[in-house]
Amino acid sequence: MLSTSDLLQLSARGIRPEEINQQVDYFKQGFPWMNLEKSATIGDGIVRFSDADLASHIERFESRRSSLNLLKMVPASGAATRMFKSLFEYISSSQPNKESDLFFSQKESFAFYQELASITPDGSSEVDVLKVLLGASGMEYGSLPKGLLKFHQYPAGARTPLEEHLVEAAEYASDGQKARLHFTVSPEHRGRFEALVAQLSPIWSSHFGIEFEVTFSEQKPATDTVAVNMDNSLFREDDGSLLFRPAGHGALLENLNDLTADIIFIKNIDNVVPDHLKQATIQYKKALAGLLLWILEGISYLEMRLKGELKPALIEVALLEIKTYLGFEVSADFAFLSLDAQAAALLEILGRPTRICGVVKNTGEPGGGPFWCQDAVGNLTLQLVESAQVDMSNGSQKALFAGSTHFNPVDLVCATRGKDLLAYRDMSTGFITEKTKDGKSLKAQELPGLWNGAMANWNTLFVEVPLETFNPVKTVTDLLRPAHQNA
Repeated sequence: MLSTSDLLQLSARGIRPEEINQQVDYFKQGFPWMNLEKSATIGDGIVRFSDADLASHIERFESRRSSLNLLKMVPASGAATRMFKSLFEYISSSQPNKESDLFFSQKESFAFYQELASITPDGSSEVDVLKVLLGASGMEYGSLPKGLLKFHQYPAGARTPLEEHLVEAAEYASDGQKARLHFTVSPEHRGRFEALVAQLSPIWSSHFGIEFEVTFSEQKPATDTVAVNMDNSLFREDDGSLLFRPAGHGALLENLNDLTADIIFIKNIDNVVPDHLKQATIQYKKALAGLLLWILEGISYLEMRLKGELKPALIEVALLEIKTYLGFEVSADFAFLSLDAQAAALLEILGRPTRICGVVKNTGEPGGGPFWCQDAVGNLTLQLVESAQVDMSNGSQKALFAGSTHFNPVDLVCATRGKDLLAYRDMSTGFITEKTKDGKSLKAQELPGLWNGAMANWNTLFVEVPLETFNPVKTVTDLLRPAHQNA
């Protein structure tokens, strides 16, 4: 039961009572498992470009980019705390570990080392050095977001991921006059992001001869989800108020929904490389956008034909094309619909948001992959699926997931203009996790992930991209990999 004070708390956050009721129902019932039908593979859900394909799609994009409203969105709110997990363990235990040994053996190779050395007192122990790097009275790397950390060293100085994203955006998210970027950030760090952009934009505007338009947003309080006790009763703070928690990156669908552009590139904040390794990323981003433009042209043509004279042959052509290019295979029940109803169903599919997702060969990285999945009414659709969505106690489903040939590096090119993106998510694909608050156990709920359940009802095509376009930084020593070191 929600009290009057509960309702006031919900109103202040912009949350409707029925949303809380739905969340509590999910806590009680759990979320259904995804039904994996088969892995998406080359030629069956995944496209592999030939050299000619790559050149053709790049040429199409280049020929039209001056007339397009382009935008690059970068989720950048997460703190880098987990990136330094092993170093924090060294501080708390005073016992070195494999990661800390590697860190100190190659400390001069880090782009932030010069600054660290300049403010660390002479004779400091390794633990004291780490306290300077990570602590609030030092460089604060243990609490800052990744976007503000020094990743790459250049002769002119170190660059942060934010700066690398500016440089990338000039190459493929620019119409030749302006490059537009949007970062989702945490409120406590927004000022630092804005200050860094104000410092860097004039430098890179002069270098590239274009204007940078950089905007920011924060996760909306209305997207937070309520916490419950282990018995699914509402968890309450000591003052009796409800406890709300951020609902994961799926909450950023609201932020994406507020953006307007012809093409939106989405890429994680930590997946950047120095300039001498950027070319593959730039080429494939342009090619994915060129392919998307071609698919959008095909959608428009099919829509026009389906609104005209209907013939069974046209329906057959449309069914083949939505399977091949939009990742959607209709259920057997489709055949029993009238011709007009079939056309209406196809027009609904064609009218959805569309995305092309770059995928890389699976090398054992943790995370999701591309699959054909069956929905509740028997349609097969292409989905990005995380391991938490799969019933690993089911041997066949576990084997299907483990056997995926490709991996999702979060490399998306999207067409969303004029769509209410909230209408195309599958709310049954959320997550439930166990947490603690003030020593009390609780259950928390995450919204459908931004690139899986939040985009479950989008048109989707997967394209194989080179493995060198995927270089995330999950731990600090990942920065020692060749992909993050300048030649």
